Amino acid sequence: MVEEQRLDATGQPSQTRRQLVRAVIASAVGTSIEWYDFFLYGFAASTIFANLFFPKSDPTTGLLLSLGTYFGGFAARPIGAAIFGHYGDRIGRKATLIITLLSMGVATALVGVVPTYEQIGVWGGILLTALRLLQGISVGGEWGGSVLLATEWGRSRGGRRGFLGSWPQFGVPVGLVLGYLALEVFQPLDPYWGWRIPFLLSIVMAGVGLYIRLGILETPVFAKVLKENRVERVPVREVIVRNWREIVLSALLRTGQQAPFYIFTVFILTYATKTLGFEAGEIYPYVIAAGIVSLFTVPFWGYISDLVGRRRLYIVGAAAMVAWSFIYWPLLDTRVPSLVFLAIVLAAPIHDIQYGPQATFIAESFTGRLRYSGASLGYQLASVTAGGPAPLIAVWLYATYKSSFAVAVYMAICALISVVAAAMLKDRSQQDYAVEYDDV
Repeated sequence: MVEEQRLDATGQPSQTRRQLVRAVIASAVGTSIEWYDFFLYGFAASTIFANLFFPKSDPTTGLLLSLGTYFGGFAARPIGAAIFGHYGDRIGRKATLIITLLSMGVATALVGVVPTYEQIGVWGGILLTALRLLQGISVGGEWGGSVLLATEWGRSRGGRRGFLGSWPQFGVPVGLVLGYLALEVFQPLDPYWGWRIPFLLSIVMAGVGLYIRLGILETPVFAKVLKENRVERVPVREVIVRNWREIVLSALLRTGQQAPFYIFTVFILTYATKTLGFEAGEIYPYVIAAGIVSLFTVPFWGYISDLVGRRRLYIVGAAAMVAWSFIYWPLLDTRVPSLVFLAIVLAAPIHDIQYGPQATFIAESFTGRLRYSGASLGYQLASVTAGGPAPLIAVWLYATYKSSFAVAVYMAICALISVVAAAMLKDRSQQDYAVEYDDV
């Protein structure tokens, strides 16, 4: 008991400090596994699934159908946010996160055994869609819990909450890199089983994540809500009634980050191979390099947000995305490998100016007893309005206008929406995270 009260160099009890470190690791590892699963499907949908599951369609229609199953995962994410947000605010962050990790692992592993069109006809595509929906529900509940697990173990006022909240975001480039690497390594090994192996490995990765998460205690913020008997009976309904403005602004806030992100990571595979004439194997390393850059720039920008404020940094990042939209495509369209590489890699740090502080910025917008539900709903609604449709819209825009400029305009409009939303969302960087906001 004496050990638990001893203070470390940061002024926190040493037991709390250890739990904070474990929580951050658990959040980063868990989200890395979740996003590996989610991105792996997206990469396969862009390059493999059209021929395997929709071979009777013309190339453009087959690609759209394949990306349509991909979009299903985004459509399901707000459902997952509502389901797991409810339980995360009622039974706790830890228990909910264990369920999301297991369901994602099972769904992804099952994708690896779905028969192709040649074997069972349209049922292959139907099964893919159903499993993609389960993936979406799982990741819809994962993000909010991971962010709260990391940030609610930190200091309730001041401290490095932006930096802590960037580590669940760190899982995105990790998942991105692992997903690309897995397909690049295993796909050439065998025409039938090659692409399936990365999906089957998901169940092993989920087991590792589960082992880590079982060692984490519930967060002090939620423990305080329980102690004070302030758990809401229907937290999702309550947060919609009380904080609908913050939910909407959170979704709009993400528009200029999420739409470009899925163009940078998913549509680029199609554009580079079908339009620019590159081989998929040439582009994979470029996107992997961008993901590696993000491993450093995501936590860096999260840290900077603790110094300058979440809102100010976010507005700068969204404005930078407006400008980058009209630089990125001309660089790609040169078809010069070095310039294409530059475009793909530089997109990462520019995107991360928004993505690094984003998790904490959104989570801080909701009071503790409603935080899982509110943050999850706001974050995941953008999956339907921005992230999911982005590759589909980009395919349609290019097919219609035969020019990448149309896609650049689309990206810039999305980023402008984020500038406005960030300006309207209250910056609570300095507010006590553990005190219910309606008590202040």
